[in-house]
Order: sequence, then structure tokens, then C-alpha cells
Amino acid sequence: MSELNNQLWASADILRGKMDASEYKNYLLGLVFYKYLSDQELRAVYEEEQGKVAEYPSRDEQFSGLLDWYNDDAAGIREIISKKLGYFIEPDSLFYTFRKKAGEYELHISDIQNAFIELGRQGEHFAGLFDDVDLASTKLGANAQQRNVTITEVIKALDEIDLFGHDGDVIGDAYEYLIGQFAAGAGKKAGEFYTPQAVSKIISEIVAIGQEETAPFHIYDPTMGSGSLMLNIRRFVKNPGQVHYHGQELNTTTYNLARMNLILHNVEQSQMRLRNGDTLDEDWPTDEPYLFNAVVMNPPYSANWSADGKFLSDPRFEQYGKLAPKSKADFSFLLHGFYHLNEKGTMGIVLPHGVLFRGASEGVIRKTLLDMGAIEAVIGLPANIFYGTSIPTVVLILKKNRAKRDVLFIDASKAFEKQKNQNCIRSQDIRKIVDTYKKRSSSPQYAHLADYDEIVRNDYNLNIPRYVDTFEEEAPIDIVALSKEITDLNLQIKQREAEFLGMLSQLAITDETKELIEATKGIFM
Repeated sequence: MSELNNQLWASADILRGKMDASEYKNYLLGLVFYKYLSDQELRAVYEEEQGKVAEYPSRDEQFSGLLDWYNDDAAGIREIISKKLGYFIEPDSLFYTFRKKAGEYELHISDIQNAFIELGRQGEHFAGLFDDVDLASTKLGANAQQRNVTITEVIKALDEIDLFGHDGDVIGDAYEYLIGQFAAGAGKKAGEFYTPQAVSKIISEIVAIGQEETAPFHIYDPTMGSGSLMLNIRRFVKNPGQVHYHGQELNTTTYNLARMNLILHNVEQSQMRLRNGDTLDEDWPTDEPYLFNAVVMNPPYSANWSADGKFLSDPRFEQYGKLAPKSKADFSFLLHGFYHLNEKGTMGIVLPHGVLFRGASEGVIRKTLLDMGAIEAVIGLPANIFYGTSIPTVVLILKKNRAKRDVLFIDASKAFEKQKNQNCIRSQDIRKIVDTYKKRSSSPQYAHLADYDEIVRNDYNLNIPRYVDTFEEEAPIDIVALSKEITDLNLQIKQREAEFLGMLSQLAITDETKELIEATKGIFM
């Protein structure tokens, strides 16, 4: 696994000096994805003729078999492979062919561009997928020849990597690793597409609790980024093959990244419903299913939104009587997600701490949610765990139709490992959070189960320090021992002074040194 990760990441070296991570990720992730589709086609053709085998022959041999079939019956191979994979890449456009041309310096960027366009024509799920791979960008080179050289070198580097030489979900996980690496190097732009794996695991495991055997399982992320937050649910349900993914993303580049990420994780097209759109301006989805077993979200923090008065009659917001402020859309995202949660489902959302205590319209919305018993848990996370922002965040867990209105507070803000640029939530920290959530009981300096009356007494303020006292008293000072230590130190000082004065007295006194020696003695007398 680490070898595959390292190989993929190393292939980015060619592009790294030419542009920043937020830009070269589009090239590398796009080309890795295309290579995956191409190599998958070679393997599928081989399996059609030879059946599945434990060890596959070289791609030279696989390509030779494909070419023989293609030359014999082009229409037939197109039909059979398209039915099997949902696409067919012509032999001249396979990644394998690009590599051959690259070795002879006969590859032209237009070959790749045309291949991307052709694949985009093969169904909605591929449409526009490579729009962000700008092969005409001058950042690849000042002229066409230089751009050709750059892409040729990337093709050569990627071709060395055997994407299928690993078991299980390794390709998808490696892609996830690349996304994480790009997020680390993309600074503020990283928040648009990536939720750290530790946070994803906490939310995914919690929203799956009690629903592990539900099938089909429908999960929805209204601000899905790369889709990794949704994909993590597969680790915690009994039937990962029956998970249906529903996601929306405003940024088109990130939306395409999510589509590729899900395909690389072997998600069937029939189980993938993704949309490029604005979650707040227009409700989606509105057709069945629009209520989900789990809703997960890591929306942009305190983003602007229109807060137009028309939303007061929007089914997502109308029962709260107030709208989130124009400059802080946090509660708008939360209410959108909560609206789409089914009666037995669980929602997990990452938000800034301000949602716990800010007043005005946000205070009204928070009070309504608490009166409904909708907020089940508040989990405080360490600061500086996200790429692009160092602010501390919280995870809110919400459910509908709860019998009680109590809230479990978990203060996990101090449970992390400090690393070079980021703080890291360790496996044991994740385990402690999830176990505490399951036990739903207070724990000194870590968790507190507050009943509704206590929350009312705190004026519906959910600021974690009001409920979890993490103050640690300093150890009492032993005055007797301290006095003895000071006495001993004073005695040692006097002894050293006496020794020093004795040494001064042994010095030869001359006209030049007399005044200096007397002045020095005066300091200690």
C-alpha cells in the first residue's frame, strides 16, 4: 500500500515545480484515473477471452489480444466491453498506447485531449469529467513542444505503476491518499475538497451505529468535496456493497474529483447520485429518495449566503422562524442536512464553535433544535487538524424523534499528537470519542451528559467549557520542603562567596589591581 502511494506521489515531481498543489492535482488525478480506466479495459478484454486468472500477463500481451479482437470485430468488442464496463476506449487512445508513443516521442497533447473528449461522450457519468485537465495551459510549458515534453514525462512515470497489483480497495485508498497529500499542499484551497480521514472516521462510525445491518443504506453529503466523508461509511456497515451515495458539490472541479473518487472505489453507477450545484440556493434532492439513513457534512465555515426572505417559507427552514445570518451560513447547512435525514437516521456535521453560543437568529434556531431534542451530542475537536484553517471545530450529532432532550458533551480538544504542520487525531483518540459516545455517560474532564433543564439554565448556550470542566488543579506546594531547599541554596551561596573571597585574597596586589580587587570584594562583603 505504501509503495503504491509513494509511486503515485513521486510521479507528481515532474509537475511540482511548475505550479502549486491546487493546480497540478487536476493533471495527476485526472491522468491516474484515465490510466485506471484504460488498464481496466485491457484486463476486461483478457477476461472475456481467457476468464479470470490469478496472475495476468503483461500489458503488451493484453493489448495484443485486444488488438486482435478489435481488428477482427471492432463493433463486437465495443458492444461487449461497453456493456461490461460502461465505456470503451479505442486502442489508439488507451493509456498503454500513449506510453508507447511517449517512449518514441511521438505523443501529442491533442491525442490525450481527443481521448478525454471521446470518453466524455460515452454517458452522463463521464461527461465533463476531464474539463479541469487543461492541457493547453502555459504552466505545462511556454509552447506546444514544451507542454508535450512535460505530459510525456508524466505519462512515462505513471505507466510504471501497476494499479491492479494490489488486493481489495487499494486503488481507491491510494487515490484518497493522493487527495490528502494535495490537500496538505494546497493551503486555504484544501478545505474545498478534503476532510481529514480521522474526522471522517469519527463521523462515519457514529452515524452507522444502530444501522450497521441496514440495506440498502442511503448516505447523503450536501457539501461532499472529494466524497471521502461518504465513502468512509463502508467501513462500518455490514453490507458495503449496498450503500447508495447521494452528494452535491458547488465547485465543479471538486465535483469531478468526487465522481472519479467514487468510481475508483468501485461504486456502481446505479448507486451513485451526484450533482454539481448550490446546496443552499435550491433544495436537492427533491425526488425519491430524499430522506437518508445518514447525512454527513463538512461545509465551508461561516460562509456567506443570500439569506433571502423567500427562504422563510422553504420547507428546510420554515419551522425555525429565523434564517441564519447572511455572513454565517453554518445553521443553513445544518438545517438543510437535518431536513433530509430520515426518522431513524443519524447526522454528523463539522462546524465552527460559534454555532454553540452565538445569539440573535442563530440562538433562536439552536433553541428550537434543543426544544425538539434534535441535538444528541457535541464533540469538541482539537484545533489545527484541518488543512487551510487552524480554527477549532465541533462535530454535532443530530437525530429526529428522540425520546429525551439531553445532550452529551465530549471535549476531545486536548487529545491529539502535534506534528510538523498539523495536529493529528490518533487512533486511540478516535476510539475514545466513539466509545464515550456509545456509553453516553459523564467522564471527569472529558465528557458530560447534560439534561434539558441544565441546558435551559445555561440559556441554551452549548459552549463546551460550561459543561465539561477540564481545569486541572496544580499540585499543592510543600512549604516545609521548599523552605529547606531555599535554606540549603542560601548556605551553598555563602560557601561559594567565601571561597571566592579567599581566592581574591591570594592574588598579588599591585597599584594597577588594588582598586579592582577591593571593588570586587565590596560586592560580597
